[in-house]
Amino acid sequence: MKRDYPERPIVAVGVVVFRNDEVLLIRRSKPPKLDQWSIPGGAQDVGEPLEETAVREVLEETGIRFTGLKLVDALDFIDRDDEDRIRHHYTLIDYTARYEGGEIRAGDDAIDARWVPLSELSAYNLWDDTTDIIAKAYALIRERS
Repeated sequence: MKRDYPERPIVAVGVVVFRNDEVLLIRRSKPPKLDQWSIPGGAQDVGEPLEETAVREVLEETGIRFTGLKLVDALDFIDRDDEDRIRHHYTLIDYTARYEGGEIRAGDDAIDARWVPLSELSAYNLWDDTTDIIAKAYALIRERS
């Protein structure tokens, strides 16, 4: 399915991975939001369960493994062009998890990957919805501790 001007929404899975009070972020190498910081994730493949998508995307983009996957929220990203046509439409399903292992490295659709202290998130100019998802995820993780 084409990603620019799609005929229907594309399902994508993101994961907010925590290591203590740090969150895993990637800098995107492709549109939408090219060169911007976000949580790791990507499009679901046909026949692939959501949780498998989460594991695959985080591993491909960062080399990190996680444990304790838990659903946080679902939302839409709808991007319109200057003529009000829908350029991108993603249904985003976001999870949270705790770091289990792996050496961090940028790969696949990421040009950078790093652990970011929660206290420094504002320096990364995240999409407002991403900031909200991280806050919800952190509340869930703390609740489970």
